[in-house]
Amino acid sequence: MLKFIVNWRRAALVSIVVLTTACANTLATGDAPPPRLDQRIAAPSFAFAADTFAFPNLIGARHPNEPDIYAHYCFVLARGLRQFAQFGRFDPALPKLDRAGYVERVKRVADLSVWKPALSPDDRVVIPGYANLREFSHAEESAVKEGLGGPFWTWVHWTNWRVTLPVTGGHQEGVAREILADLRAGRLVQLLVTNWPKPELNHTVVVFESRSTEAGIEFGVWDPNNPSEPGLMTFEQTARRFWATHLYDTEPGPIRAFRMYYSPLL
Repeated sequence: MLKFIVNWRRAALVSIVVLTTACANTLATGDAPPPRLDQRIAAPSFAFAADTFAFPNLIGARHPNEPDIYAHYCFVLARGLRQFAQFGRFDPALPKLDRAGYVERVKRVADLSVWKPALSPDDRVVIPGYANLREFSHAEESAVKEGLGGPFWTWVHWTNWRVTLPVTGGHQEGVAREILADLRAGRLVQLLVTNWPKPELNHTVVVFESRSTEAGIEFGVWDPNNPSEPGLMTFEQTARRFWATHLYDTEPGPIRAFRMYYSPLL
């Protein structure tokens, strides 16, 4: 019993440290200069029309009384998009597999930790018979969905509580800086976005490019709910906040943004 109590206290202490570290990760930047605005920054190997899923995550409230719909998988799809970008390789010259073979290949991609560096071409999981993710997920939709797995653990991820908390302008400027840094390094950036307590947007998107404007920075995003076209969110330099400029099923307005799945704890 004593050993259990000691271990429990240690776990509680670790949890407190993790929570406070997460809160401080991108807090106010003090006298640091505003984020540098390049004309355009984009993840170089990413093409929206080719490197995204062909099917959407559905919004359950928009499909009442429809059983077995693919809803509430937005975190799974956004993470999966990054996993394919970092760990998958398509080869249309190779013969196609059966459904079970494709499920197994997708599971291998989805089992890799998304915060780890991208693999070299020779070390990536090969998806034979298709040229890109869009083509593959269109033709093998059910296999891709099964291979990506269920959403439960994404719902209960401990960082989701951040949507309930207010943030400072310094924090949001820090997030904008980190997005730009990752894009310059050639990486896609997954964000948790929310306008809570308004029950409209508690969602995730993947940033793939940025463009400078007079008012701040526009970020082009892939939205799991809308595979047909890119979305747009803006970091307003003077107000030091993010704005839902053109996000699917969301009224334009202020939002809060947090990075997702970029370390073992976050």
